[in-house]
This record gives sequence, C-alpha cells and structure tokens, in this order.
Amino acid sequence: MTTRPELVRRETGLRELNGQHANIGALVSQATSDLSQLVRDEVQLAKTELKEKGKEAGVGAGLFGGAGAIALYGLGALVAAAILGLATALPAWLSALIVAAVLFAIAAVAALLGKRHVGRAGPPVPKRAVDGVHEDLEALKGHHQREGKSTP
Repeated sequence: MTTRPELVRRETGLRELNGQHANIGALVSQATSDLSQLVRDEVQLAKTELKEKGKEAGVGAGLFGGAGAIALYGLGALVAAAILGLATALPAWLSALIVAAVLFAIAAVAALLGKRHVGRAGPPVPKRAVDGVHEDLEALKGHHQREGKSTP
C-alpha cells in the first residue's frame, strides 16, 4: 500500500488548521474571561470610590447641620440679649451679647469645616474608576502610553 504525498500534506494541513482554531478559540475564551474580570474589578472600584465620597459628603452635611443648630442657639441668645438690653441697663444684655458672639464664631468655624469636607468630596463621579476604564479602552484599541510620554 502506498500513500500519496498530496493526501498526506492535505491531512497534516487540516490538523494544523484545527490546532490553530483550537488556539484561537482558547485565546478568545481567555480574552472574554479577562474582559469580564476587568469589568467586575472596575465596577468594584467604582462602588468603593462612591462609598468614600458619600462618607465625605455625609461628614460635611453633618457639620453644616451642626453649624445651623449652633447658629439657631446664637439667634436665641441674640434675642435674649435684645430683651435683656431693653430690660436692664448694661450687665445682663452685654453678657448675653458676648455669648451670642461666641456661638456665632463657633458656627462660622463649623460652616467653614463643613464646606471644606463637601468640597473635598467633589462630584459624585467615581473618577479613578472612570479613568481606569478609559485606560483599558485605550489599551484595547492598541494605543499604549510610552514611558516618559503621555498621550492626550
């Protein structure tokens, strides 16, 4: 029995082609798995970042609320100072005015601290996660950043 060289070459070519298809299939499967993991990681990063920003905004809002409460006490003391000022000559209303001034100073400090915390929280956008997604998309498109140089 003799074998024809053309037939042997054709059968070997088919095996190589099938092996290549198996390798491409494995690569596509791996790429799909990696992309899925990448998306899950980016979503987790977004959740974490939003949680941190929410906490910062909550502290700022709490300080604003505290500032409002202290300012309300200051207003009450100021009203008491006006009443006492009309009722007596100097000592009673002057002491109430001093208390009101101290309360308003405390309210001003709390309001400034609250403003700083709310400003630090920034917009409720997970910036690091969004930046990571943009970098991933650029990498998938084939735009790699060179060392020392950044792309616009």
